[in-house]
Amino acid sequence: MTDFFDTLEIRSADEREAALMAALPGQLQAALQVPAMAALLGSVDPASVASRQALAQLPVTRKGELLERQKLGRAAEGTSWDPLGGFSAIGWRAMGALRPARRVYQSPGPIYEPEPSTPDYWRCARALYAAGLRGGDLVHNSFSYHLTPGAWIMESGAQALGCAVFPGGVGNTELQLQAMTELRPDAYTGTPSFLRILLEKADELNLSLPSLRKALVSGEAFPPSLRDWLASRGVAAFQAYATADVGVIAYETAAREGLVLNENLILEIVRPGTGDPVPDGEVGEVVITALNADYPLVRFATGDLSAILPGACPTGRSNQRIKGWMGRADQTAKVRGMFVHPGQVADVLKRHPEALKVRLVVEGEMAQDRMTLRVESAESSPQLLQAIAQTVRDLTKLRADIEWVSPGSLPNDGKVIEDARSYR
Repeated sequence: MTDFFDTLEIRSADEREAALMAALPGQLQAALQVPAMAALLGSVDPASVASRQALAQLPVTRKGELLERQKLGRAAEGTSWDPLGGFSAIGWRAMGALRPARRVYQSPGPIYEPEPSTPDYWRCARALYAAGLRGGDLVHNSFSYHLTPGAWIMESGAQALGCAVFPGGVGNTELQLQAMTELRPDAYTGTPSFLRILLEKADELNLSLPSLRKALVSGEAFPPSLRDWLASRGVAAFQAYATADVGVIAYETAAREGLVLNENLILEIVRPGTGDPVPDGEVGEVVITALNADYPLVRFATGDLSAILPGACPTGRSNQRIKGWMGRADQTAKVRGMFVHPGQVADVLKRHPEALKVRLVVEGEMAQDRMTLRVESAESSPQLLQAIAQTVRDLTKLRADIEWVSPGSLPNDGKVIEDARSYR
């Protein structure tokens, strides 16, 4: 097994489907043991849900609902207090959880995600293997180790493969380059835009990175133009599609034809705003049911758009393929690896009553994202704009330019986030 992570990747489609459907009732049974999923699923009989058709009749769990239930759980008192909103079977003593969590993460919203002690819980090792990483490699990990799980997703997968990891994190470009030149890593993990920044800075400083030949990137779109640019610098970079709630959903292979669905996941593509599956090939929202009893989300809507590709991967991997990330099904935008929610933009208005209306515009070539918050107000004092800029950074952990516009200038179309980037 030198070309594949394990035999699960190359089993027949019928064998995989039978295994998934056989495991589905058990997943429903686990979901009914946590209060939030029990409330969403109602009186469903797990034994009756053993097909995709039956699964499609169940309600979709949306990120906004998860956030609202977490807010209610955080505000509750006594034994009803549950900062994870009743979705998790793991936690810590104060929650009365039966099983302990290893870590808890905070994503924008804020939404909190638990992690158990399961090795490679996020299922990242398979994606790293497909990108060419092997045991004994040194991986330079430039995802953030603060708040969000991105770095830990990659690190847990790399360690499952037997790799060593340098925890670079984000920023400190020159220090990271120093570590790269002195430690000679075999591979990089992080956002594709930061990898480009590192390589351009290396050129500027006349530094050579001959050991760096492999990369698994995620957190933002990875256009072919950037893939080719990295290849011209000797780095074969592959992408993984992951979320903080579910982990690695799909990953790229040497075939470069879409992304292969990870194992132990049930994928549905549904019409945005509904739970209705669309025909294969039609673009819709990615909905995932992961075989996971610790955080048993059923029909979790990621908010991402994609479509199923016909046929199997030319590499011999037999699972479904998707086209990759094709944008958001709602106004939430992913900027430099971080989600920005409409609610966060609305909070800017609450904190600055001088602002009458705001609109966040995300522009630029992919991997060079920039945010501009257009603010309608009766005045445009530098102090106000500076205060708003700091508020945006506090809420989103990202920088934005602030642009004053006169009252009545912004369109009356209900949009608070406009994604004006091109994904071609």
